[in-house]
Amino acid sequence: MSKKIHTSFILGLAVAFLLPLSFYMIAKVFSKDTIHLPKRYGVERVDKITVGGKEETDTIYHKVADIRLTNQLGNSVSLNEELAGRIMVVNFFFVNCSSVCPKLTGNIGMLQKAFRRNTKMEHGLDNSVHFVSMSVDPVADTFQALRQYADRFGVNHDHWWFLTGDKQQIYSYARNELKLATGPGDGGADDFIHSEKLVLIDAHRNIRGYYDGLDTVEIKRCADDIVLLTMEKDKKSKRK
Repeated sequence: MSKKIHTSFILGLAVAFLLPLSFYMIAKVFSKDTIHLPKRYGVERVDKITVGGKEETDTIYHKVADIRLTNQLGNSVSLNEELAGRIMVVNFFFVNCSSVCPKLTGNIGMLQKAFRRNTKMEHGLDNSVHFVSMSVDPVADTFQALRQYADRFGVNHDHWWFLTGDKQQIYSYARNELKLATGPGDGGADDFIHSEKLVLIDAHRNIRGYYDGLDTVEIKRCADDIVLLTMEKDKKSKRK
């Protein structure tokens, strides 16, 4: 047990300390306009447009629709309204899961700590990214149960929501909006989703990445992509 705790601690430190380095390296490359931004997922259609007398194509990507659920504080929240302009990292879990979910939540906790505001650092991105964990067992996972679970992991409730609500809504969001390959289902009593994936959604509600939430290398990649998306937003704003 102590070995596992020590390993988790070391991995957490690795993410936390490598993130400032990521800022530096990414910013350096970005300044030369050679950065490769995270791609968009979910092509909906390709339109033909005319630019300067020439016919070109414009790819239209899926935009994640809104959903309103209840967070661990008992508040009704809308992801697209209350988190407008923020990057989101979304995952699915349930409180009574004793195998995958604790490790998944712990790894997201490393991300949360890496992006917390630090007055000694130039980059404090805690207001740019919001973490969202949706219960796939919302009947059992009341907001009180979610609050207890979140407190076990030292969650910052202002920047990480644990959500419960209508099961069919949540399952439809996972399958139809986030495009998770969870198999067919209608959100009924016998339907059950269990995914270890993290889904990265940009401020414009395009899907920008999928990551194995149990793999710390993938967690680091997710952290880097969050930084890139923040710089993408900043660069666009400077051009306006």
